[in-house]
Amino acid sequence: MRLNFKEIFTAFMILFAVIDIVGNIPIVIDLRKKFGHIESGKASIIAGLILITFLFLGQNILSLIGIDINSFAVAGAFILFFIALEMTLGITLYKTEDSGNMTATVFPLAFPLIAGPGSLTTLLSLRAEYSVENIIVAVLLNVVVIFIVLKTSARIERFLGPSGINVIRKIFGVILLAIAVKLFAHNIKTLFMLS
Repeated sequence: MRLNFKEIFTAFMILFAVIDIVGNIPIVIDLRKKFGHIESGKASIIAGLILITFLFLGQNILSLIGIDINSFAVAGAFILFFIALEMTLGITLYKTEDSGNMTATVFPLAFPLIAGPGSLTTLLSLRAEYSVENIIVAVLLNVVVIFIVLKTSARIERFLGPSGINVIRKIFGVILLAIAVKLFAHNIKTLFMLS
């Protein structure tokens, strides 16, 4: 096992930027309001497991079911797009199901918000450059940060107040919309070039 701290730090920063858990605080608060309670620990662990599993099996799983990474990213862009619409327009597209907190904890929080197409495709590109053990450490460090942010989101909400949250929610809704459009445009262009 050869740990390289430069590789760990770089992989951590890339994943941190792509996951953007700090930027997703308004979405987390919104989900908390909608579902009452979100299990921070469970969401972090599930997201971490999805990321590590995808690091090892991602390319094979997608190839096995006949899906390329670009198609996967386009599908994820649609999900992010609808979440962003909810945030900016104040509408409800995602219907609440009576299956407890597990629904919000796993979907859409753990996947696709934390372990989404952006972070999953980033993992595959990181694997081409860095050693697997360094990427795993970077993923685990991100999981710790995700847990801390999810756990303190209620305190952040109290600090900002309802009007502050509403303003931030709309701003991040537009940012998320832009990310979804960028993700869609980049990958749809690649799909057309491939076909």
